[in-house]
Amino acid sequence: MAMMGQSSCSSMSNHTKERVTMAKVTLENFYSNLTTQHEEREMRQQKLEKVMDQEGLVDEEKCIRRSQHARKETDFLRLKRTRLGLEDFESLKVIGRGAFGEVRLVQKKDTGHVYAMKILRKADMLEKEQVGHIRAERDILVEADSLWVVKMFYSFQDKMNLYLIMEFLPGGDMMTLLMKKDTLTEEATQFYIAETVLAIDSIHQLGFIHRDIKPDNLLLDSRGHVKLSDFGLCTGLKRAHRTEFYKNLNHSLPSDFTFNNMNSKRKAETWKRNRRQLAFSTVGTPDYIAPEVFMQNGYNKLCDWWSLGVIMYEMLIGYPPFCSETPQETYRKVMNWRETLTFPPEVPISEKAKDLILRFCCEEEHRIGATGVEDIKGNAFFEGVDYDHIRERPAAIPIEIKSIDDTSNFDEFPDSDILQPMVAPVVSNHSEADLKNKDWVFINYTYKRFEGLTARGTIPSYMKTGKR
Repeated sequence: MAMMGQSSCSSMSNHTKERVTMAKVTLENFYSNLTTQHEEREMRQQKLEKVMDQEGLVDEEKCIRRSQHARKETDFLRLKRTRLGLEDFESLKVIGRGAFGEVRLVQKKDTGHVYAMKILRKADMLEKEQVGHIRAERDILVEADSLWVVKMFYSFQDKMNLYLIMEFLPGGDMMTLLMKKDTLTEEATQFYIAETVLAIDSIHQLGFIHRDIKPDNLLLDSRGHVKLSDFGLCTGLKRAHRTEFYKNLNHSLPSDFTFNNMNSKRKAETWKRNRRQLAFSTVGTPDYIAPEVFMQNGYNKLCDWWSLGVIMYEMLIGYPPFCSETPQETYRKVMNWRETLTFPPEVPISEKAKDLILRFCCEEEHRIGATGVEDIKGNAFFEGVDYDHIRERPAAIPIEIKSIDDTSNFDEFPDSDILQPMVAPVVSNHSEADLKNKDWVFINYTYKRFEGLTARGTIPSYMKTGKR
């Protein structure tokens, strides 16, 4: 009898533990959110007072500004209490697809604002052990209130999916731009690499390492300036960072022999043909990943500067330095970078450019940026760059925007049934009941940005012209 009692206890224990954890996390989050909301409100009030003092406003003007602020706080509280859901947005078009979901251009029905909605399937997140990475992305997007990082306005969830409502950047991404052009000029390369240096540094200052800097994650705003995206989500730290996946080299060597003997023009053509496929696969490509990220003995923020060196090479040469017919062979080349990092003689580039690429792509201890970002900014390749005003100046390649929902800088994607899970069941090892039990891992995912209220639906004049 005692034995029976013991076994029923142990069979219940997992379920009970999960229920206890869920209750604990729910309560902790409820009180933590109350405190945080109060602190944030206080900070906004202090910021307002400081700005008004700096502007030298008289008491009457300060009263008007305070009452406007109080009204905005009331609106924000109302927004916080509103349950946002899919029904609040109209889906306009699919503008991106990744291993775990997709990105859609959507319009918020009540305001007419246009956003990029990132949709992630919970089942895939649990299956591929990505929960930590989506939490990291949400936290970075909440914390990084920067011109260099794609803004997130809201996040919410339903039974099947997680949703991030991000600012829509109509310029598309760097991968698409590089696919359209054979190579970039050194002047254009200087502009994009200088902006990306500032963008990467802005997240390093917050204590984050991106780890997945690649052209797909460098987005272009309406004026053609760079913003960082994708902090470990659709493509994040999945199998691309699991070394063992790339170690199976048996089948990759013969096919790569022909690739290695191609001239740079043929290599660029082959790379561009395969590139799109790699971007959508769950495996991804190790092309931009620093060798130390594959090692078991750890890495630091310097891995992001290696990735930037690879991108700079691709901009000037037309394909990245380690590109191959298979991800396994690319991995082998990255690990043997001392032998494989070479420059094709038929593509002329300046010594300054070559030198900077080799300063980015080298041993960690000798890598540029090891002593701080000023080390990079002062490099001879960036001569003449005005870092303080780079975002206000015209971009190297201007973007033409015809309307707030212009998607001409994005690829065409067929529509999908990700938003109709009841019609087309998601194939997964997780049952609906299992998903419900595991749902506590996504708790506190919801977010609403205070500044989101200030943006109105009309298109600013500079977005129409591409000038500012």
